[in-house]
Amino acid sequence: MPDSSLSPVQRNARESPQMNRIVVTGAAGQVGSEMVEALRGRYGHDVVLATDIREPGDGAAAGPFRLLDVTNPHAVAEVVRSHAADCVYHLAAILSARGESAPQQAWAVNMGGLYNVLEVARREGCAVFTPSSIAAFGPSTPPDPTPQDTIQRPNTVYGVTMVAGELLRDYYHERFGVDARGVRYPGLISYVTPPGGGTTDFAVEIFYEAVAHGRYTCFLGPETQLDMMYMPDAIRGSIELMEVDPERLVHRNAFNMTAMQVTPESLAAAIREHIPDFTMEYDVDPVRQAIADSWPRRIDDTAARAEWNWKPEYDLAAMTADMIAHLQARD
Repeated sequence: MPDSSLSPVQRNARESPQMNRIVVTGAAGQVGSEMVEALRGRYGHDVVLATDIREPGDGAAAGPFRLLDVTNPHAVAEVVRSHAADCVYHLAAILSARGESAPQQAWAVNMGGLYNVLEVARREGCAVFTPSSIAAFGPSTPPDPTPQDTIQRPNTVYGVTMVAGELLRDYYHERFGVDARGVRYPGLISYVTPPGGGTTDFAVEIFYEAVAHGRYTCFLGPETQLDMMYMPDAIRGSIELMEVDPERLVHRNAFNMTAMQVTPESLAAAIREHIPDFTMEYDVDPVRQAIADSWPRRIDDTAARAEWNWKPEYDLAAMTADMIAHLQARD
């Protein structure tokens, strides 16, 4: 029976999102550019409105687009209402390495933007997808494996905003019935959009440099192990989470999600299977190395696999072959 203590809007938000009309924030970013394309292919070209604080690349520009500063609550509300959106994919954020150079801006964008989106979702009955990150963990978290539910004491402003965002999304679901769902992305690897200021950027840059120049200078140490995922898996998994029956979800928000564990050396070895003369040197950045060392070596995504059948399609070998093929095709 429906919960009589909830308003009709709140009751509607507890059900699976219909996703007839979708707004994507951060649409010009590494995840957003590919998310927009996937959503338009799945639900329809004109129903997905791409937004960003800057003009988009070709993907978002090929369909409906509006400039949007997510730190402006009135602008967020106007965009969602004018598009008659029933789902928001909120991807606008400042990432780890960039966040350490501008912590106040990172807080304003990551927390202020999320709050503005959740407030609009509360009033309008929208579902919300927002990713968190393995940066939500910290040096005191069990690193191998890192459980779904564990201590989270990050030591970067990006990580702090990820933890606070996870808690805020849970609060809006429990207090207001907002259907807020999300995953903790590992490092994401893509051939479509250049990286945007994250500690795991080496895993993208290495492919571009290997194809273009046959060499790469890595800013992390050779045995720094981190969880990674190929972007097609990340996009597919995020959409699958939003489509699953909410009755199946125990956690609903901040699911651990991974596909492979990668070190700079293992990635270089995989590349040499295709580019035998590839060479790699090291010039370790102490700031990004310290951030990477505070993150898990391997996360446990059992909850995602059990609650919404998450399963990656790409391992290291398959991802490497696909990345190199696409980048070489550009030349």
